[in-house]
Amino acid sequence: GVGLVGFGLFFVLFGMLLYFDSVLLAFGNILFLSGLVFIIGFRRTFTFFFQRPKLKGTSFFLGGVLIVLMRWPLLGMLLEAYGFINLF
Repeated sequence: GVGLVGFGLFFVLFGMLLYFDSVLLAFGNILFLSGLVFIIGFRRTFTFFFQRPKLKGTSFFLGGVLIVLMRWPLLGMLLEAYGFINLF
């Protein structure tokens, strides 16, 4: 789990260094989220993201992941950053 999160962060940072390469960013996002599920479990991950007060941050974060997967990396990363700030 920790390795997946580490590789996910590495790919996200590497994708940002390579001028927002959408493939690396998408791969990093998928690795990060799957690593988070392996670390704390599926149920706790689900309850963390879908709590009522955190629903706005979750929608922006997961929407940003979806936008990155649709090959709009700059807009997707901005949405993810805003969602990440609202989550934590």
